[in-house]
Amino acid sequence: MIRAVVVTVSLLLTGCSGGYAPVFDQSLGARPEPTRLAPGEYRVQSGDTLFGIAFKLGVDPRELQRTNNIRDKNRIFVGQVLKTQPTPRSQKLVSQQSTPTKAKKNSENVVGSRAETTAGTGVLAAATNIKWRWPHDGKVLARYSSAEGGNKGLDISGKIGDPVVAAAEGTVVYAGSGLLGYGNLVIISHSQEFLSAYAHNSRILVRENQKVKQSELVAEIGNTGASVPMLHFEVRRDGRPVDPLRYLPKR
Repeated sequence: MIRAVVVTVSLLLTGCSGGYAPVFDQSLGARPEPTRLAPGEYRVQSGDTLFGIAFKLGVDPRELQRTNNIRDKNRIFVGQVLKTQPTPRSQKLVSQQSTPTKAKKNSENVVGSRAETTAGTGVLAAATNIKWRWPHDGKVLARYSSAEGGNKGLDISGKIGDPVVAAAEGTVVYAGSGLLGYGNLVIISHSQEFLSAYAHNSRILVRENQKVKQSELVAEIGNTGASVPMLHFEVRRDGRPVDPLRYLPKR
């Protein structure tokens, strides 16, 4: 994923090399006074990505892209103001795409929101075919809380350098340290609906746009952005945090 970066005049004249999509700094020449942001707006900063912004704001990246008529998710601009509230039209489109089909009766043995699990992997009940596994075997230090300001995922204990693996197959959509409070962070997209996030790593071992398989090593546990070594793990559905224990296999 291409980050929003400052582009020099020479790049504007000659184009970008190395396959990077051109991302422009609108401050070339006279810089106007920055306008005050209205509620529901976000100004793109250097180093931002569309997925990173959506994760930071807890919104669906598809909604964010549609609401702002962004054709190429790799083309965002430093200083660009994005609307973070979906328009009625984009909201209707998301609603239509998110309408679940009726599951066949007795197709799964489902208890609550969890399907029966085998061989250390979880099967997401009814809505998708994503299989999940624990990203690390450590003890759970803190669980998910839906309260305002509560924990958005699971804090899992570990030692610096311990392996962090992909909880399911997917594509890396963020690998960096630009989101305050998460330290070195990896975000993996598993479907149009689901993302998983792995925070506070000492080392990131994957790059953006890389496809990963379930159980593939993606990082090493650390304490970047945390007081003690741990893995902070999140599952997000349509951009919003959900309880990972609804999807992970029982221990």
